[in-house]
Amino acid sequence: MEYGSGRGGSSGGDHHDDSSGSQRRKKRYHRHTAHQIQRLEGMYKECPHPDEKQRMQLSRELGLAPRQIKFWFQNRRTQMKAQNERSDNCALRAENDKIRCENIAIREALKNVICPSCGVPPLNEDSYFDEQKLRMENAQLKQELDRVSSIAAKYIGRPISQLPPVQPIHISSLDLSMASFGGHGLAGPSLDLDLLPGSALSTMPNLPYQPPGFSDMDKSLMTDIAANAMAELLRLLQTNDPLWMKSSTDGRDVLNLESYERIFPRATSHSKNPYVRIEASRDSGVVIMSGLALVDMFIDLNKFAELFPTIVSMARTIEVISPGMLGGHGSLQLMYNELQVLSPLVPTREFYFLRYCQQIEQGLWAIVDVSYDFPQDNQFANQCRSHRLPSGCLIQDMPNGYSKVTWVEHVEIEDKVPTHRIYRDLIHSGLAFGAQRWLAALQRMCERFACLMVSGTYTRDLEGVIPSPQGKRSMMKLAQRMVNNFCANISASNGHRWTTLSGMDEIGVRVAIHKSTDPGQPNGVVLSAGTTIWLPLSPQNVFNFFKDERTRPQWDVLSNGNAVQDVAHIANGSHPGNCISVLRAFNTNQNNMLILQESCIDSSGSLVVYSPIDLPAINIAMSGEDSSYIPLLPSGFTISPDGRADQGDGASSSSCNANGSGSLVTVALQILVSSLPSAKLNLESVNTVNNLIGTTVQQIKTALNCNSS
Repeated sequence: MEYGSGRGGSSGGDHHDDSSGSQRRKKRYHRHTAHQIQRLEGMYKECPHPDEKQRMQLSRELGLAPRQIKFWFQNRRTQMKAQNERSDNCALRAENDKIRCENIAIREALKNVICPSCGVPPLNEDSYFDEQKLRMENAQLKQELDRVSSIAAKYIGRPISQLPPVQPIHISSLDLSMASFGGHGLAGPSLDLDLLPGSALSTMPNLPYQPPGFSDMDKSLMTDIAANAMAELLRLLQTNDPLWMKSSTDGRDVLNLESYERIFPRATSHSKNPYVRIEASRDSGVVIMSGLALVDMFIDLNKFAELFPTIVSMARTIEVISPGMLGGHGSLQLMYNELQVLSPLVPTREFYFLRYCQQIEQGLWAIVDVSYDFPQDNQFANQCRSHRLPSGCLIQDMPNGYSKVTWVEHVEIEDKVPTHRIYRDLIHSGLAFGAQRWLAALQRMCERFACLMVSGTYTRDLEGVIPSPQGKRSMMKLAQRMVNNFCANISASNGHRWTTLSGMDEIGVRVAIHKSTDPGQPNGVVLSAGTTIWLPLSPQNVFNFFKDERTRPQWDVLSNGNAVQDVAHIANGSHPGNCISVLRAFNTNQNNMLILQESCIDSSGSLVVYSPIDLPAINIAMSGEDSSYIPLLPSGFTISPDGRADQGDGASSSSCNANGSGSLVTVALQILVSSLPSAKLNLESVNTVNNLIGTTVQQIKTALNCNSS
């Protein structure tokens, strides 16, 4: 039986579930008499929290059930609390208005103040501070120029001031290499970038929807949404049956949707929409990072994006609702991020979401993400195809700087655009954006950070040994910047507009161009090109093929078949495939040109990323100096499982078998079309990179004996 409170007293009623458990009878209410209310009010003034003995006495006195007495006092206390809060709010609002009026009056008085000594208004101090600010900025720019000049001097052997002025030559070193490929250079009629569909220069993408601001009521609503999401996430994290079942195919945790909808009913569920899919997954593992450090990286969205460069293509903090306390407890932020699969064939997923952190107990934190819906009249709400249900992780401190992380991913996806057939199995299996991928990436990156902090080095270089731990850290940071740049330029992010060229198959080659102005990239117009192929080999075998320097001449078109030697090697994880290498090609005319390469592998997939780099630049990085201005233009490969159930032994063999599961391989190249910042594109450059991608793919298939795939 349940009881509610009316204005003058409490009301009672009861409801019962019928045999099907799906219908409820209406409550019937009973109003207390004036005598009962008077007696209850009198008792409340004496004792707002009566014990069980007092409630029993009132029950006998007034002819009411003890439960009615209990609920009346609960409702009365709630009413009094609300009245007191309203009274406090009114007092604070009045005080705030008073202070605001005083502030306005003081500002107006300052406008009319007169100097007593000279009889004129005082000088505006803003101009003085503006001048000082400009002086400080000029000093900083001068220091920056001196630093860049000293770095450049190490490349060319003398200060910049001693160099004679030269006319710019708009051709890059990679262009020269391409000129020797097939006997064709890049000369030809120029083409305005805007004339090539989908190839306008990309800048830092704006948010799809910029919220105008948030009232106190909005923030209060966000707090309630976050608290409810946290309660749901904790139950998903800590409960097995009946919410989670084991998959019969791979043993993964699979959400029991029927049980979930019964336990967490939603008025706005889209599950009946035929275009909406539910993706839900859970995984747990141990990472080599303390819980407090992980919480800090999750709360700071820039650090979070740095932690997951292969998954997060863009991240912004929109509003800090509550900064929280030390250790992240109580932190609540409204954020935006864009999640990617490293291929131009897969659209990104966008979310505006609340991230809430709560410390459950000493050494135990929970972090929840849940989508925040804006008013339906904005463009983003009409176009959004992704909705994040309560997702996140539980972080538990362990001895020796380790943490146990349990991760839950739960999203509703509306497939307004059909998934490309080559990625359909991977996407619909939930592996592409699931908890397993997040956790595998977290474990690998935490190992990398741990290796970055270790002072000892195991390495080989042209001189024999990297001279210092600072040199190792500088090399690792340089390689990480290369990988981040590669990941940022390969996906179908809103910051890229890909154009499909007719090519070797129905997938074709996708190209996009952007103007590079970052200090760590060559200045000018960069052309990115990529395609994805399916190979009936396991991802591990494909990764081994690309990582092995002995097989590089079989696929690297620009090496002209020359062998390469691994002259420097830094391990950055427990898996031998996670490492940084410096490669040198034999029998080439460019003896000072090397290749910086990083390979990464975990259970969700792998990467092999490389970039040409000259010998002076490598020496700067190895000596431990600032490597942030060394220009890099990375290319490489991404390798992921295809999401199919294995139907044969082809995936575990080095030879191809079209009946088994296999790998999805994205081949991506970047070339500097011109060092001119002006937007001109050579049509023959597009044809050349198209042929370059096609030749690379053909050589890969030939080397792996997969021409029929």
